[in-house]
Amino acid sequence: MTQFIVVEKESHATIITLNRPEVFNALHPPAHMELESAFDEFAADPDQWIAIITGAGERAFCAGNDLKYTAAGNKLEAGPRGFAGLTARFDLTKPVIAAVNGLAMGGGFEIALACDLVIASANAEFALPEPRVGLVALTGGVHRLPKQIPLKQAMGMMLTGHRVSAQRGLEMGFVTEIAPVGQALSAAKRWAAEISECSPMAVRATKEAIYHGLDVSVAEAWADQLDQVAMKALFSSWDIQEGPRAFAEKRKPRWLSNRNGLHHHQ
Repeated sequence: MTQFIVVEKESHATIITLNRPEVFNALHPPAHMELESAFDEFAADPDQWIAIITGAGERAFCAGNDLKYTAAGNKLEAGPRGFAGLTARFDLTKPVIAAVNGLAMGGGFEIALACDLVIASANAEFALPEPRVGLVALTGGVHRLPKQIPLKQAMGMMLTGHRVSAQRGLEMGFVTEIAPVGQALSAAKRWAAEISECSPMAVRATKEAIYHGLDVSVAEAWADQLDQVAMKALFSSWDIQEGPRAFAEKRKPRWLSNRNGLHHHQ
């Protein structure tokens, strides 16, 4: 039973809601522990293909660290998987969507940057304000933001702590889509449904190849792509046979989420 998050499963999607609206969904160690467990369970469940993370209420996605918790003399430490059990989870090939329904400050923005898609409500705002309180965005912010938007734009945000609107985030490139206020989660579910129409094995192999390729030359990425874990799993899966077969038979494919191509669809 979780106290600080709500976890729901809808078809192949796991929806994780940060449930501390009284503190703008700011996170403290007990919440990090729950989130780490939730993402561990999602990663291990073959029937869950996509995760969506969002915040309770319409004011905040996540305000970052719970500084009041710190001020009360407690330590603010995330687990080995990083902020929200996600920002240092580098081996997760299943896609994760952030449904940003308001403020995404500090660690909250770092959660969004660690996701593969960012669906932002029109009232969403993003910032890495750590330097304003003598800190540094060390749970991924200083590394991910300059890789996801132009360097000078990222420096402008990070050296000032300025807040950026959803519209500006879309223009910069770290927001995928803007939804009306209150509809970020429903828009994220629409994206999840579209992704679910694709082979889950191919989606994982695609994500793995993309992120690996960002850190090396195209030639190196090309040479290594068939050696990656999710890619090998795809080539031994049911999906790689089922896709062409369904196309030839002019029907919808029946994807399987297991790794064994010998298993038959029930």
